[in-house]
Amino acid sequence: MKYFLFFLIFHLGSAVGQNMTMEKLDAIISSESDTILKTNNTWKFTYKDRLMMCIADEKANRMRIISPIARKEQLNEELLLNSLIANFHTALDVKYAISEDILWSVFAHPLKELSEGQIRDAISQVYLANLTFGTYYSSTNLAFPSPVKRKATPIKKPLFDLRKL
Repeated sequence: MKYFLFFLIFHLGSAVGQNMTMEKLDAIISSESDTILKTNNTWKFTYKDRLMMCIADEKANRMRIISPIARKEQLNEELLLNSLIANFHTALDVKYAISEDILWSVFAHPLKELSEGQIRDAISQVYLANLTFGTYYSSTNLAFPSPVKRKATPIKKPLFDLRKL
């Protein structure tokens, strides 16, 4: 009987879902950002002086929050290797990735399954992964143990113009 109750409670909870919408996402990003520019399904915003973007597609049920960290030519092998190690140990819900010759901190997730708290946490993690790149490579205070020790090798980060990306 207790297994049936557990099953019932679990499935009722998951059936309700979070039901995140573009309107709710817009309100959350607007409340978290210092400045914001919205075009269709894309938000360009600053959060604690870091450029961030959110791209969402309600039909595909996907969203991502990204923040540019550095241009590819600024990265050496050690920085790239450290970011890959961090993807496993210290960049928890966020990953480091390269696209269009830019290194980004990236959070990607199905849209409607997200809660308001998860979106706020995602913004914070993307910010922290950007901020700590080159030193701790961390998106939170939590880190899984790693046998590999990384050297802190901070880089000069380019200032990205909100209008140019």
